[in-house]
Amino acid sequence: MTNVIVLFPKIEDAKNIRNLLVRHGFRVSAVCTTGAQALASANGLGDGVLVCGYKYPDMMYTELANCLPTHFEMLLMASQRVLSEGVGSGIMSVAMPLKVQDLLNTLEMMVANAERRRKKRKTMPKVRSDEDRKVLDEAKALLMERNGMTEEEAHRYIQKCSMDSGTNLVETAEMVLSMMKF
Repeated sequence: MTNVIVLFPKIEDAKNIRNLLVRHGFRVSAVCTTGAQALASANGLGDGVLVCGYKYPDMMYTELANCLPTHFEMLLMASQRVLSEGVGSGIMSVAMPLKVQDLLNTLEMMVANAERRRKKRKTMPKVRSDEDRKVLDEAKALLMERNGMTEEEAHRYIQKCSMDSGTNLVETAEMVLSMMKF
């Protein structure tokens, strides 16, 4: 489930918004009154949505938006006057006075997008460092030379051993190298 952080300068407002969101099934991970608290929470959580007002004791929403981790989105709740001055790109907004359903629908859409992006990030193949690739290539070359395997067979062999032992591919390649060098 996606993390939600609530940030308002008045703790009563923040708690009221948190209670509203919790009643409607959202998981609120933190309630904050300063931008620094929100940033600390966001950095600890990694990804999610920040529901906030536009002005805090230590900064404005624009500064906070620039400092947020890349996988965090901002939902700005502000007056129509503030929103008419222009909201930065990548910042969703809901006008005050607040219509509860507008807030819930917007937040639900943002949470769904965040979860979709998280799944997409997890399915992307892991980028290996040059050193890791070199270890894998050495292990495959050794298997090809000593056991007469093709590169594909050697890769499949390392992959199978990796899955059987529950270790990652590079660790398994290192084990193959250490075992076969004797």
